Amino acid sequence: MWSGPRNISTALLRSFSNRDDTIVYDEPFYSYYLKETKLNHPMKDEIIDFYPTKENEVIKSILENKKGIHYQKHMTHHILDKTNIEWLKKGINCFLIRHPSKVINSYIKKNTLQSITDIGFDQMFRLFNYVNKNISKEIIVINSDTLLENPELYLKKLCQNLNIDFSTKMLKWPKGKTKDFGIWYKHWYHDIINSTEFAITKNIIKDVPKNYEKIYMESLNIYDHMNQYSI
Repeated sequence: MWSGPRNISTALLRSFSNRDDTIVYDEPFYSYYLKETKLNHPMKDEIIDFYPTKENEVIKSILENKKGIHYQKHMTHHILDKTNIEWLKKGINCFLIRHPSKVINSYIKKNTLQSITDIGFDQMFRLFNYVNKNISKEIIVINSDTLLENPELYLKKLCQNLNIDFSTKMLKWPKGKTKDFGIWYKHWYHDIINSTEFAITKNIIKDVPKNYEKIYMESLNIYDHMNQYSI
């Protein structure tokens, strides 16, 4: 499940982790990304010390042969231009999109937005095109705004597209942390820890501050193209 930041990616991970038949991986390339980019993220040293930082080790760990459904939550910006992406052929690639006006307005509340790369749309599109060209024309795109309008209906549709059984456990989960969260949950996952289900919302588009207009328009072009494939 490929996503940029400020989406509902962690809620969707929590939904799948509540199934009885699913193994969940939370941003397995995060430590690698931090080590390679040397970016100063919260808990950087702790994350690097705790998780593998070499891409071949990460890839090996997420392709391990265990029974059940393997659900991987990936941030698109964790995949660098030099990162091996041949392993994408080993599974079904899904792309979680959200209208860029919502992504940007959410992102700038806590972060400084400097380029489209910060919100992952350019990397998302690169991976989308790679999958479309090299793996499958039957691409699964999930629009998070549509999902939040009717989670049960949309999750049933997603499971149908993945050829797996729908479980009602995907709709509600116990409040609190889960073993499937990355250790960074302490800093980033306050909202999801206090949730028990998807927050149903209406799809309302908000204006974006003018100083982010260029990033917004670039992201919107990518969003509009990918949204044509949404289930």
